[in-house]
Amino acid sequence: MIEPADDNLRQDNLTLTLMLALERLSPLERAAFLLHDVFGQSLGEVAQTIGRSADATRQLASRARTHVRAEQPRYQLAPDDAQKFVQAFFAACKTGDPVSLGAMLAQDAALLSDGGGKVTAYTNVIHGKDKLLRLYGGLARKAGDQNELLGVVSIDGLPGFVSRVSGVLQTTALEIEEGVVKAIYVTRNPDKLMHLPLQ
Repeated sequence: MIEPADDNLRQDNLTLTLMLALERLSPLERAAFLLHDVFGQSLGEVAQTIGRSADATRQLASRARTHVRAEQPRYQLAPDDAQKFVQAFFAACKTGDPVSLGAMLAQDAALLSDGGGKVTAYTNVIHGKDKLLRLYGGLARKAGDQNELLGVVSIDGLPGFVSRVSGVLQTTALEIEEGVVKAIYVTRNPDKLMHLPLQ
């Protein structure tokens, strides 16, 4: 979700990184975490709901909490710095410049994309700086002149941008840690982009 400038206007506090962290939990961990930590049910109630002992439920919730905390971005850029970083990242992606782009990517950076089965997207997570440099180099050769920046925005708590690539609207959110991109979240699914203010 692209956020308004005023955080008080956000409809929810469920960030993209939190949703992805929840997806990585086992079903029982996810249930224990959501019911206890998010909805405030007692461990006894959660244990009854998921059919586990109170001790097992406490362990599930604790393990889930640890995983979720580990996935949350720990470093926040100031808005001006975030905007400059995002613009530089877009420019490097558009040209496929391996030096500029390489300086902005963590060694273990990953890209996740969502096309909703309606537009082209990568079905698997792409891991590693080298693979991402090859990917963006290829995209720049193929569609660099058809890659248009529509706006720098905040997407579910992360700095990012809206662009149009070969006529397809997409958002790109960047998880930035210690000055480099740890994760790139690309949404191309038109169902999720219907309400973009920049269409």
